[in-house]
Formats: sequence, C-alpha cells, structure tokens
Amino acid sequence: MFHHAEIIAVGSELLLGNVANTDAQYVSQKLAAVGVDVLYHTVVGDNPERLRQVTDIARQRCDLLIFIGGLGPTYDDLTKDTVCAAFGVATEFHEDVMEEISGYFKNVFRREMPDCNRRQAYLPKGCTVLHNPVGTAPGCVFTADGVTVAMLPGVPHECRYLTDHALLPYLQARQESMILSHTLHVFGLTEPKVQEELGDLMNGAVNPSLAPYAKGAEVQLRLTAKAATEADCERLLAPLMQAVRQRLGAHVYGVDMGSPEQHAVQALTRRALTVSAAESCTGGLIAKRLTDVPGASAAFLGGVVSYTNGVKHGVLGVPEALLQQYGAVSEPVAKAMAEGARRITGSSLALSVTGLAGPDGDDRGNPVGTVYIGLAQAGGTQVTQLFLKGDRKSIRQQAADYAFALLNKYLQKINP
Repeated sequence: MFHHAEIIAVGSELLLGNVANTDAQYVSQKLAAVGVDVLYHTVVGDNPERLRQVTDIARQRCDLLIFIGGLGPTYDDLTKDTVCAAFGVATEFHEDVMEEISGYFKNVFRREMPDCNRRQAYLPKGCTVLHNPVGTAPGCVFTADGVTVAMLPGVPHECRYLTDHALLPYLQARQESMILSHTLHVFGLTEPKVQEELGDLMNGAVNPSLAPYAKGAEVQLRLTAKAATEADCERLLAPLMQAVRQRLGAHVYGVDMGSPEQHAVQALTRRALTVSAAESCTGGLIAKRLTDVPGASAAFLGGVVSYTNGVKHGVLGVPEALLQQYGAVSEPVAKAMAEGARRITGSSLALSVTGLAGPDGDDRGNPVGTVYIGLAQAGGTQVTQLFLKGDRKSIRQQAADYAFALLNKYLQKINP
C-alpha cells in the first residue's frame, strides 16, 4: 500500500510559464481516487543534474514517485536515463514496444519512424510497461529500494490516457484502502462566513476531513474519507455531511455538480426546460460555456450579445424609456433584457447580464464591477445586483459564474 506520493514534472517549458502544469493536477486528482496521498508537487527543468537532485530528495520522503515528461526521443528527454541511474537500474530494449512505436508512425503519421525514436523502446529492466496506443512514448513502473517509480509522458492526452488505463489499474491492484470525496456547493455565503459557521467541524475533522475553497461565485466544501471500501467511506462521510447541511441549510444547493455549466445543461435537460441568454458585459461568455457542454442543444436555445443600447432595444425590445431613465447598467434594463431573450427564443428560462467590466465607470456614477444579472421565468423575473472586484477579464468571468450559480440554485428548488 502506498502512503506518500510525489509528482515530479520535468520540462523547462513549465518553469518558463510557456505551458501550464495541467498533467500534475490531473494525476493528483486520480491518485486521490485510489487512496494515494500526494504530499508534494515538484517541477524541474530539462537538466540531468537538477533532476538527479530532485529524485534523491523525493525518494527519501515518499514511497511512490510519479515522473511526468521527458520520455521523448530528443536530446533533452533525459528523465528515463537520469531516474534509472539514480536508482541503479539498467535499461533494456523492448522489441514489442519498438514494434508499437514504428506501427504508430506507419498508421498515424504515415511515414517511416526516425531512428532516434528507438530510444523510447529502452525501458528499465524488469519494469511493468505502460503501453501507449495514443502516442509514441510508453510509460513504465518499477520498484527499487522500497520505492515505486512511475514514468508518464508529458503530452497531456497521452499522460491522461496512461494514467486512466494503465497506472491507476496498476495501483488499485496493490491498494488496501481508498479515498472517497464529495463536494458540497454553497451559494450566498462568503468563504469566511462558511468557515465561521463550520469552524469547529473543520478543526475537529480528521477522517473524514472537511476543507472549503472559494471557486467562482460559490464556496465548495470538500469532504474526504479514507477507508477499506467505498461503502465504509460513505458511512464515515454521512454524519459530517448531515451536520454541514443542518448548519448551512438552503445555502447548500448541490453535491458533486462538476462544472456549473455542465450541471445546468443536465438539470435543464432532465426537467425538459430550456434557457437562453442576453449578454452585455460578458460578451457571449455564458453562451460559449453552455455550448462547450456536449448535448447543450437540448437545453440552450440561443443568445444575444447586446453590447450596445441599439441592440438592447432593437433586438431584445428593451424600451428606450428604460435605457434613457435608468441607463444600460440597471435593474430595470437587466429585467427587460432577460424577458426579451425569453420572448424571442421561446425558452423556459432566460439569463441576462449587464454591467461595467472596466476600465471606466459610467456617467451615472456606477463604478467598475457593478453588474446586474436577471433570471426570467414564467412566474416573473428576479434581478441580482453585484459589486465585483478585479480586472476586466476577472469581472466578466465572475459575472458568468454568478449567472450559472443563480440558474442552478433556481433549478435545485423546482421539481427534480
């Protein structure tokens, strides 16, 4: 059973900030699901001396090391040789792996394999090969001196494929326990307020644990238990989950919802409802996020980017009198925008967003960050006023997050 893991991402491009280290995030999430505690994340450049130093440190504090990247055929792909040298493990040629790599070139790239790719068929002696049908870099796992070492390619889709289809099954077959987490979604309370309400539960929670973090317009509470089976984990989690729900009441509006847009599409589809959007300052961000979800056409009918008053009036039907009297960034205009989107699309529900993302406020004294969000439905229209902080991009993102949170909270209230 593995107790402590360290993920070591190799690549100078990660240190330069040219590439985000999404592989490590993904692998961490997957390791937690099979009962592996990740204690450290390390990033090191394409330098064999520094990689050797990092390896020597990691093997002293963890019994599972996951190396990501540096398994390619070029001169700077040094992970395999460096790590094997650190553990005193020789490499050997794998003919079957060589056939897989050359076959990939023939069938996918439709050209002959360069000779340099032969390097990728040399793997640690006695290792378990993690065969890679979606790329040319095989992964591997070996154990030496009481430490298990896994190596994964750095190309994201290859790393994720081998994590899911090879590494996780390998680890699960050797685990004696598992970790199970649930995420409670909280809306209408700030993170400090949630901590105030749940402080004693958080301080006293060990197994299961309870940790909050703010994400977008909501606070998420992650409850995590470790036990021999999934059923045992659920039994540990149940009392803590009940206690949190009792204290926060209706502010808890969902469990394990995933992305807010994905949850909205699923909830709308399940209820045979549809939604449309009228957006000003968000510039189509709500529509973009909805249409990123597969199957969104069953729930999202369309949207209008009404960036000017002319479009607000001419397309959405916002009365000129409202625009003149209250201004574009106002509760009455947000209400009329949502109702206009609902009317012209025929949707069950409609969201609207109008606000000031910057760099300047408006001539009516509204400061940057003033945002109104409308939600129209058959029984009426509710409008929420927000005062958001941050730069232009952040305010637009926050506004979209709040719109989805308001939509999902409404959907949670009506019949499932």
